Formats: sequence, C-alpha cells, structure tokens
Amino acid sequence: MKAGNLGRPGSKRWRKAAGKPVSFRPESAQPYDDRMLSWQIDQRRISIWTVTGRMKSVAITASPEQLATLALYRKGESDLVCRDGMWFLHATCEVPQAPLNADPVDFLGVDLGIVNIATTSDGELMAGRALNRVRLRERKLRAKLQQKNTPSARRRLKKRRRKEARRARDINHKIDKHVVAEAERTGRGIALEDLTGIRERVRLRKPQRATHSSWSFAQLGRFIAYKARRAGVPVVHVDPAYTSRTCSQCGHIDRVNRVSQAWFVCRDCGFVDHADRNSSRNIRARAWALWRRGAQSTAPAPLPEPERGQDANAAPQPVVPVVQSRDFSAGSSSGIGAPLHGPSRARSSTC
Repeated sequence: MKAGNLGRPGSKRWRKAAGKPVSFRPESAQPYDDRMLSWQIDQRRISIWTVTGRMKSVAITASPEQLATLALYRKGESDLVCRDGMWFLHATCEVPQAPLNADPVDFLGVDLGIVNIATTSDGELMAGRALNRVRLRERKLRAKLQQKNTPSARRRLKKRRRKEARRARDINHKIDKHVVAEAERTGRGIALEDLTGIRERVRLRKPQRATHSSWSFAQLGRFIAYKARRAGVPVVHVDPAYTSRTCSQCGHIDRVNRVSQAWFVCRDCGFVDHADRNSSRNIRARAWALWRRGAQSTAPAPLPEPERGQDANAAPQPVVPVVQSRDFSAGSSSGIGAPLHGPSRARSSTC
C-alpha cells in the first residue's frame, strides 16, 4: 500500500486491502532459527522463545535415529506445528550422500500393485492380503459412522481421521527402506514403473475405485528416490506397458498369459510363475537394457566438495530437471536424464 501498488489512497482496491488486515491461524506453523530456539539433544530438552518470554528445559521426545540425525546434521530453521493437540518441531537436516554407484551389477525390479503393494524380482511379496483386510474393515467402519452421523459418530470419525494415510505412510517407509537396503547390499540399482497419469488412463468399475485410489504409489516412489539418493543407489523408471503380459523367460506377449490375478502361464514356452514376480522381472530387464544404452539415474549424484577459495555458503547451481527414461518400443532410443546436484534434505519430526 505504501508503494502505491494498490492504487491511490481511497480507491476501491486500496479500501479493499485496508479493510482486510493480515491475520494468522492459531494452528499455523511458526518458523524458528537458532536465536529463538536452542537444542540440548543429549538432555532431550529445548529452550524456545515465546511472546511471553523464553521457556527453558522443555522436554522433547524422538526415536534414537532421529536424535542422532539431529545431533549430527541439523542445519537451518525449524518449524513449530500444532497437530491434533500435540506440538511438533520439524527440523531441517542436511544428510551427506554416498557416491552414486555408476556401475551396478544388475537391477532390482519392483512391481507395484493393489493385491501386493510391492513385489521384487527376488520373489519377495510385500504387504498383501492381511493389509487389504484391515483396509477394507476400516473403510466399512468409516462408511458406517458417516451414515450414522450422530455426535458420537462424528467424534469417532474425527479421532480416526488420517489413520489410513498414517498407515500407508508407515508401510511405504518400511517397504522402501527394505528395497534400498537390499539393492545397496547387493550392488544393484532399483527399477520402478513410471505410473504417471495411471488414474486418468484406467477406467474402473465403481466398487474398484476406492481400492485403486486409496494407496499412494507416488509417495512410495518419492521415498525410494530420496533413500536411494542417500545410499548412492541408481534408480531407473521404465514404461510399465505389457509387463504383466510378457513372459520373462522367452519374451512372448499375449493377453491370455495372465490367467488370473495371481498366476502367469506362458502360452508359448509353458513358463509358470507368480504374476507379480514375472512382471517385476520384466521391469528389471527393461531397466538393465535402458542403463546399458546410457540412461541416467533419477536419484541424482551428490554435490561435489567446494574447491579451495570457493565459498561453501555460495548459492547452489541451478537445478537441471530429470528426464525419466521410458522404453516405448524395441527400436526406440531411451531418454537420458541429467543428474540433479545438491545435498539431501530430510525433515525430522520431533515431538
């Protein structure tokens, strides 16, 4: 208003801005820097500044891994957040990255699905029928409470809100931690499906929509990407077309090869395998073929150390977007992505 960007004093735009003062929600996040917030991590205490003065020796709690990360890598400001009546501090940690494995011995294919959330090319099935039974029971309970619509039902719905999201986030963390650890131990890369736009391309019946859309596969892919970036494991995304209909032994493609949700039987060579395991092996083979043709990892390489005389706090180089490699046909060339540069930034939530 002082700069005159809203017109002359008394104009319509000026009066509209002047009559609506800036306000903040009580539950909005409050940023803190090291002048207003000090950490005593070994004592599990903090000293925090408030509008009524400084509060000292405020107890905090976190897992041992989070406390170790805070003690070693915390850098920058922290955000104080009130969520469901509890106070959390979101601290920024710059965790060093391992050098990218530019010469993997092979790839670990990961097939994503509804019945089995993730299936690796080693034959591991993760989060299958037991999880789906729990999700179905919770969905029926939510529908029953919403239909009842009494004060008690609304209170229980409020208590159970975001429960499905928390469960999915926890299981995604467990799955990607296991996948990245296995790939790092064996010196392999990770092959994932590029599922961009899958919900717009697939038409489903009404009973299948909730099951198809209730799991965050994009979140799982992001978790695998940043954990792989920290461990130096390359990640390659491939086109998932016909991976469930292609025989991983002879390469024969036929719609009738997928005889059921669980089993795959090749009509040409007679190969029999679990359907998701067969798909994950096709994903592994496509990623290996793309890597040999020069495809780059979507988990970028670590930032090089600054040279002598160079300011370590200088502005970083501009980020180059990554082009995901997709194999559309046997004769097409693969896209080559440029690696991103920059330290891995992790958010550590401390209660």
